[in-house]
Amino acid sequence: MKDKKLLLIVNPRSGKTQSGGPLFDAMGVFSDAGYLIKLHNTAGPGDATETAAAEGSKYDTVVCVGGDGTLNETISGLMQLEKPPLLGYLPRGSTNDFAASLHISANPVRAAQTAMAGELQKLDIGKWNQRYFVYVASFGAFVRSSYAASQAAKNALGHFAYILEGMKDLNTLRPYRIRLTADGETLDGEYLFGAVCNSTSIGGLMKLDPERVVLDDGKFEMLLIPNPKTPIDLNNLILALLNQEYDQGGLVFRHVSSVHVETEEELPWSLDGEYAPAVPSVDIENQRQALSFLLG
Repeated sequence: MKDKKLLLIVNPRSGKTQSGGPLFDAMGVFSDAGYLIKLHNTAGPGDATETAAAEGSKYDTVVCVGGDGTLNETISGLMQLEKPPLLGYLPRGSTNDFAASLHISANPVRAAQTAMAGELQKLDIGKWNQRYFVYVASFGAFVRSSYAASQAAKNALGHFAYILEGMKDLNTLRPYRIRLTADGETLDGEYLFGAVCNSTSIGGLMKLDPERVVLDDGKFEMLLIPNPKTPIDLNNLILALLNQEYDQGGLVFRHVSSVHVETEEELPWSLDGEYAPAVPSVDIENQRQALSFLLG
């Protein structure tokens, strides 16, 4: 039988506080499953994308080892291929929202064992103008904190690193005037925050009901937080968010396949926790079932 080939793309900066032993044990799991393994340690930002695009077609499976940002880069590379290989993920970041959505174990060995069990999950991928995202494109308040927290802080503090950065943004909390069209519905107003996601967890803090999130249905979950006009509006918003009642308190929650956003302001964006430049017009499209994912 011809050996299968697996490319392991590892971000050595993610999970520096974790022992490397379990990762080597996970490689043993892949080897026992019949894979010839090539290990590639990324050298810096963008390396995972370049490697996946240049080398991915030569392999049966590509496995990403790192945080959500590394996974974003890897998938961005694979999406450039005509026939992407199978994708696996061993999470070693500080938040790992995507892994939480798919119940992927933080233990590399356990994640590898489950991935090799043979269960495949078709996965929708988001396209933000010419860039890709795995689980969320967000704008407005607090998105800066996701990419401003240093890797050292993420390794040491985990979720708390994001909270600290978010607290720095409180004094600049402000609404953004946007015109948004989602599957034909147009919303024109002021919003503090918006997210277009394919995940049950956003930033490790905001949770969506797993029964309302389907990862391969061609639909995103869109959540908008409008600018409260009165203290009562603000109180209702806070209660709805705390209780995770996203259809209440003035919040806007929709299942949509495409979104167009226009603004005349400097609107900060984040894709899977990574910086995206402010642009006056953004088109977001769902690339339905673009990849086959090995569940971990």
